[in-house]
Amino acid sequence: MVDIIHRVGIKAPIEKVYAAVATADGVAGWWTRETTGDSTRGGTMDVRFLTPAGDEIGAMTMKLVALEPDRRVQWRVLAGPAEWIGTDVTFDLTEDGDYTILLFGHRNWREAVEFTAHCSMKWATFMLSLRELVETGTGKPSPHDLKIDNWN
Repeated sequence: MVDIIHRVGIKAPIEKVYAAVATADGVAGWWTRETTGDSTRGGTMDVRFLTPAGDEIGAMTMKLVALEPDRRVQWRVLAGPAEWIGTDVTFDLTEDGDYTILLFGHRNWREAVEFTAHCSMKWATFMLSLRELVETGTGKPSPHDLKIDNWN
């Protein structure tokens, strides 16, 4: 199994970071504006990625497997790209001085392929979008995210 992991320090209270990764409204502020769903353990969250013109270029459904306030969020991917189905997306939070440390993981890929590299880079840009959202109030969710290649 292959894991994508990223660590980012966010200069904000842990409660604020948790809300940004544990709720559909929070996720819509940094990942994709087209985020809907239930923000309770066992619920599902749906995300859609659109071009600026409104054409869909991707969609996923995740089950909220773990919601541990101010500590951990875990999603299990139920639908989306074949490489993503059955993988887990994790957000582990700790405090260190003025920072909330977020250890992000997209775990249990079956193999490392070119799409893994693309997703790793995109996740990094979205972690910076998350930090920007929590620290300033404005993130860069899709469709206004940083474009890294011809796949997005």
